[in-house]
Amino acid sequence: MSENEKLADYSIIKTMKSQASSLNKFGIVGCGSMGQDIALLVSRHGIDVVFAEISEEKVKEVFSELNRKLDAMINRWGLTSSEKRAVLSRIKGGTDYNLFKKCGIATECISSHGYERSVFNIKKEIFKKLESVVSTDSIIATNSSTIVISELASVLQHPERAVGIHFLSPANTVRIIEVERSLKTSDEAFEKVKKFARTIDKKVITVNESPGNISTRLIIPLINEACEILMEGVATIEEIDETMRFGFGMQLGPFELADKSGLDKLDTWMDNLYEEFGDRRFKPSPLIKRLVRAGHLGRISGEGFYKYTNGKKIIPKKPVL
Repeated sequence: MSENEKLADYSIIKTMKSQASSLNKFGIVGCGSMGQDIALLVSRHGIDVVFAEISEEKVKEVFSELNRKLDAMINRWGLTSSEKRAVLSRIKGGTDYNLFKKCGIATECISSHGYERSVFNIKKEIFKKLESVVSTDSIIATNSSTIVISELASVLQHPERAVGIHFLSPANTVRIIEVERSLKTSDEAFEKVKKFARTIDKKVITVNESPGNISTRLIIPLINEACEILMEGVATIEEIDETMRFGFGMQLGPFELADKSGLDKLDTWMDNLYEEFGDRRFKPSPLIKRLVRAGHLGRISGEGFYKYTNGKKIIPKKPVL
């Protein structure tokens, strides 16, 4: 357990909230790793969660992963079987957008692969589909940090309801969420998101729309500079990570964080920020490009800057260069 984590963070009973608030259902479109973490976080605070995936087979895979993650909490954090059942009982999944009819907030959480028009247009289509089923006072949100909310909200009849709600990983233990306001985001929509954040014990960091918000814009140059230091032969991967962990109190060093995020996603975020700002700080390191082309995407593929066996990090004997 890290210094910043507490056993209480994983306590279901402690964090149960009354459903008397106006937000009693939260929707997620695209329930990958981050979507699953958000679903568990919201559910353990007493709010019903619904998610939509592209197929029934994918829905089954999501529930399998949710079970696995909850079992890990049982083994490591003392979560009980009855608490696990309570969390799962509040999560429903399917392929029909009618699931979102009674959601106070519905967010798209599909994987981003840059500004390729196909993926960007998919996100816009999701916004339009959500608006067609949710009530007029429901919030439509995105978890993306590198696409500004106004671009997605442009397809809505009521863009004032659109908000960027960026959960940082790991969603369960990071104390903040970044809430991105556009010029058209209403005060009512923003206040509703703030109330939701309080319900799930998060502090709101307000950002005016800008690709990368605060967190991504700050961490990208750090990871790129770590790659530069490595390529110059100044220090090893582990030495660089240890410097940031023990010297500056980071939970993960820059290479550990890159592997956890997924190097393909990191590459996309960097491309997006470089396209927006034209600043070399955001241009993907050649080292990251090389690893992505080789299929070494980090933890998800079993190899990135480090190698992983059964989820356990292994320091590489050979340099990734």
